[in-house]
Amino acid sequence: MRAFALGSLAAGAALWLAAPGLAQGKGLAMLGALTKGEWTIKQRDGAPDRKICLRSGAELIQIMHQENGCNQFVVEDGAARVTVQYTCPGNGYGRTSIRRETGALVQIESQGIHDGMPFQLVAEARRTGSC
Repeated sequence: MRAFALGSLAAGAALWLAAPGLAQGKGLAMLGALTKGEWTIKQRDGAPDRKICLRSGAELIQIMHQENGCNQFVVEDGAARVTVQYTCPGNGYGRTSIRRETGALVQIESQGIHDGMPFQLVAEARRTGSC
């Protein structure tokens, strides 16, 4: 009985450790298919527009946390929608969902903690030119 319990525990641990790798996949192909260039992010709360240079599409994931060194976990990786949860040691965390309407237009929802304060961002991002 004890050997069975230990075997079950080991199998469960192996599955738990493998799960992040399964969720990560090779993914985020939807972001890579977006048109490269200058994009304008227009927040629905009336905040000033922001311009970013989109090279890989991943620039849209951490709009509030632009520093390097954040750990990301892919929650959803679909043909028209991705969701990524991330943690930035010492500067909070976030969860961003990006829905593709066209190769030059996406809808973004992001929320989390930045500099010790909660944030929520709902925006439209559109390609507006070249970098």
